[in-house]
Amino acid sequence: MFNIILFGPPGSGKGTQSEKLIAAYGLKHLSTGDLLRSEIAAQTPLGLEAKSIMDKGQLVPDEVVVGMISSALDQNPQAKGFLFDGFPRTEAQSIALDKLLKLKNTEIGVVLALDVSEEEL
Repeated sequence: MFNIILFGPPGSGKGTQSEKLIAAYGLKHLSTGDLLRSEIAAQTPLGLEAKSIMDKGQLVPDEVVVGMISSALDQNPQAKGFLFDGFPRTEAQSIALDKLLKLKNTEIGVVLALDVSEEEL
């Protein structure tokens, strides 16, 4: 399994590059925003927990987001790998993702940071 984390500021081309990487390597795209919306729409236990937190105007805790990522990994056993978009954003999230991936017997293969000047953005 080949996993990629893609970083970059808004407008840097993450969406464009994600599409190309997904097509080239047969990866499954994991966007935390998409995962949250999907889990909430499906009214899963994690989705309901996230919704109640979001309805209070609070940020969804890392452990809930990591739980959603774990679920997405489990639901896609045929995937050749995953492209992580929007996660991790902090050191704590990076540590949590590493622990999760270790439990799943996989790891991050590549971290890509798109560096774009303020002018171009």
